[in-house]
Amino acid sequence: MALHLIVDGYNLLALTGRIGAGTSLHSETARESFLRDLAAYRQRKSHPITVVFDGWQQGWGTEQREHRLGLEIIFSRRGEKADQVIQRLAAEFGSACAVVSSDREIINVARAQGAFVMKAQEFVGKLQEPSSVTGSSLHKELDTGEDIRPKRGAEKRGNPRKLPKALRQRNRQLKRF
Repeated sequence: MALHLIVDGYNLLALTGRIGAGTSLHSETARESFLRDLAAYRQRKSHPITVVFDGWQQGWGTEQREHRLGLEIIFSRRGEKADQVIQRLAAEFGSACAVVSSDREIINVARAQGAFVMKAQEFVGKLQEPSSVTGSSLHKELDTGEDIRPKRGAEKRGNPRKLPKALRQRNRQLKRF
């Protein structure tokens, strides 16, 4: 079952590299290019995606919703931040959604609601990853000769080559994206 993906729009847009020398974060061209990338990701993975942008300073009096490129795009109303909209959506969907943001407050609220949380830096890698690459990035890490697993102290028991249970569970969830 595909999880509903809720994306903190400007938070992720700032990390994608779409903002050039003369382009601002809130420019229409940067936003449209970013939305095309998300639409391509949606085509590959078939997750329903909601992108939330801030409209709290110069937005409309009401929340604006539109559907373009297979995405639901929400601009928060004037006086309301995108963070508040994302928190409301996370409470609405609960464990049936995944939230993409690097904002600590959003992360804490989403986890409390049972949502899977992915930091924006993690998702940028998934967004730019070609669809044909499945597990080759793991092989590249192993080929370097470096041990990617955390070091364990002598007091630990069990298989030292096995990742901790919480990390294994998170890796299984990340594979869905």
